[in-house]
Amino acid sequence: MPSTAHFSVRIRIFTVGVLATLLCAQVFATTRSGDKDLVIRSNGQEPPRLTFACDRSTPELATLFTPQLIADLKELHAGIALSTEDFSPARAQVVQQLNAAGIPMTAWIVLPKEQGYYVNASNARQTAERFAEFDKWTTANGLRWEAVGLDIEPNFSEFSNFHDHKLRVVWAMLKRAVDAKRVQRAREAYLMLIGKIRSRGYSVQTYQLEFIVPERKAHSTLLERILGVVDVRGDDEVLMLYSSFNHKMGAAIISQFGPDTQTVAVGSTASSGDAAMDKKYPPLDWDEFSRDLLVAHHFSPVIGVYSLEGCVLQGFIPRLKTIDWSRSVVIPASSVQDAFHFARGVQSVLWLGSHLLYFVAFFLLAIIWFVRMFINWRRRKREARMKKLQPASARR
Repeated sequence: MPSTAHFSVRIRIFTVGVLATLLCAQVFATTRSGDKDLVIRSNGQEPPRLTFACDRSTPELATLFTPQLIADLKELHAGIALSTEDFSPARAQVVQQLNAAGIPMTAWIVLPKEQGYYVNASNARQTAERFAEFDKWTTANGLRWEAVGLDIEPNFSEFSNFHDHKLRVVWAMLKRAVDAKRVQRAREAYLMLIGKIRSRGYSVQTYQLEFIVPERKAHSTLLERILGVVDVRGDDEVLMLYSSFNHKMGAAIISQFGPDTQTVAVGSTASSGDAAMDKKYPPLDWDEFSRDLLVAHHFSPVIGVYSLEGCVLQGFIPRLKTIDWSRSVVIPASSVQDAFHFARGVQSVLWLGSHLLYFVAFFLLAIIWFVRMFINWRRRKREARMKKLQPASARR
């Protein structure tokens, strides 16, 4: 679940990728998913368990977690996924306060910004070291956690200078695209880390972008190789299905990918801090947020929410107490089709990208065959002409 500090960068990169992929989707995905609205019915009146992601700096936590907010979280039976921004005594005091109130806590492992912040193929060793530091801090302060979360996303800082160094970035991506061993090394490293986390008594959550689903269906590792994401699973996989990146598609993104995950995370309710980006990709309002929660609840008894502070600022927390969880949601047919085409398009592009070398090899072999046939035809034609030019006596 992304940090607000990195949010504007992520939106820029994500938007470029989405637009490019949607163009490919229109080319490759021709099968229609139907022309009727999709009605999502609730699983019942029982509310889901909500887990709010919080990535605020330690000084901000004291003002965020007011007695009223803690009381509201208790009433909602909601949990908190708190990022490991630092391992200070002050941050430990906030966790102790929430532990004392009985708020379920998840440790959301993030790294220092200079190490990439998110978990990916480039920082497996640093992530293991970060967990060891977290475990030591937890033991020293007597903190209690239900789970440890690994947020698997690209190191967006590697792509932030794309406009200034296009060739360098493209060359780096091409080198990664043919480095299959990097994927295997990263998977082995994170599977080992997941085993270590479990041995310390924690369950493990892995947070993934939705692109991991079509990549699996395409039997591809192209995104893993290029972007550095890692396809590993812990005890619970959380798919980050944020409709704030595409308000037109809306909850259809959740209905499309919801069946392929254990837990759905919705968002974003927080602004990015960039006025231009917030105008183009604003955070979810209450109608959008409550709609996404209802659709997510159809697929998942536990729902992640990014972010806590966005919900607090927009006054969502008290309104969650009275939400009608039995209400159905109607998703327009056009949005359903957009989501379907998006997923099929991404899968098609990834399949083609993964098999590109085979197509190139086939093309080269076809050229070689054509050239060989052409040479043989020219040789036979020349031999026939020479034969005609020979005297009749010579031919006898």
